[in-house]
Amino acid sequence: MKCRLDVMFLFNVVTSDVRRVAETNGSFWGSRWRSGTVICLRRRLARVRSSAWETPCGSHEARVERMEEFQQKTKDLNKGLAECRRKMSEVQKKIQELSLSTTDESKADLSKAQVEEKKLKKEQRDWERKLEDHAREEKKMPWNVDTLSKQGFSKSVVNIKPEVVEESEEDKEKKHKTFVEKNEKQIKHFGMLRRWDDSQKYLSDNPHLVCEETANYLVIMCIDLEVEEKHALMEQVAHQTIVMQFILELAKSLKVDPRGCFRQFFAKIKTSDQQYQDAFNDELESFKERVRGRAKIRIEKAMKEYEEEERQKRLGPGGLDPVDVYESLPQEMQKCFDDKDIQMLQDVISKMDPTEAKVHMKRCIDSGLWVPNSKPDDGDEKEEDATYEDAKEEPEEAKKD
Repeated sequence: MKCRLDVMFLFNVVTSDVRRVAETNGSFWGSRWRSGTVICLRRRLARVRSSAWETPCGSHEARVERMEEFQQKTKDLNKGLAECRRKMSEVQKKIQELSLSTTDESKADLSKAQVEEKKLKKEQRDWERKLEDHAREEKKMPWNVDTLSKQGFSKSVVNIKPEVVEESEEDKEKKHKTFVEKNEKQIKHFGMLRRWDDSQKYLSDNPHLVCEETANYLVIMCIDLEVEEKHALMEQVAHQTIVMQFILELAKSLKVDPRGCFRQFFAKIKTSDQQYQDAFNDELESFKERVRGRAKIRIEKAMKEYEEEERQKRLGPGGLDPVDVYESLPQEMQKCFDDKDIQMLQDVISKMDPTEAKVHMKRCIDSGLWVPNSKPDDGDEKEEDATYEDAKEEPEEAKKD
């Protein structure tokens, strides 16, 4: 009720102002100044009259809701226009890359991209037109207590350099393992490709493969193939490894994502740029040599580990290797073990210095070449023969190696 009384009061004030101007000047149309003043007062009177018939309760809430809807529409239009411009930028970038290639497939992709560009240009004009119409509607909106004053801008800038978080070796290894488990089959397929066009098409269909993880996996794959003596296959995978590494280097030089510049690499390598081709071939040959060197080191390491395992298996009860002990014995004692002649061994020991003979016999026992406390019955003779047979076979194998 109070709201209605305030409106009626304003109505009376405006009406009295109009009458006072008319009485003072004699006529509403006496001069340009009087005419402008009267028109202004009449507009005020019209607004007061229209507001006098509004419902006292709920008018402010309805106005706020209308304003929120209008603001939301503004955000939606700006968002739609920004998304359209983003798509337009991507298509134009793609057209620029495809224009460097001369293959039939690239020409087909280029025509599709140009059609999409025309479509996006039309869509962009539609968004801009809608935004202009919306801005004109905003200018026509009447002022009220909510729109008379609002914050122009609010911005705080702190000049702090962002911290660059480097990945730990453990995180890198975990990331590499996860990527390989998910894409191992696709990486191997790329490694077996031979033609430039096939490689480009496969990366276009699988752009997520253009990364450091793929290059690292291909390097390991080359070393494994060289260890397995699959030399021709290793050279093929090495070629694809250098392809991936050149793409990554090109991305670093251009400071762009590798997935966005691999087409430029293929366009450059296929245009027969001799200097670029020579650099590629030199790097490929150097990489093959490095792979052969790494494979050789791995084979030597595996052989040493195998020999150590075999040596550990044949160690005697005292922890000595029977092959090493046999080779350290005098030639006369070696002949006794070769012939498995106990009497000959006793004769040789009796002729030797007692201290030296004791040292040799203790080493023979610790290595298992000689089993002490044996009796000359049939069972012991068989066991003793078996012991001497093992001792004989081990040095023979060592001689062959």
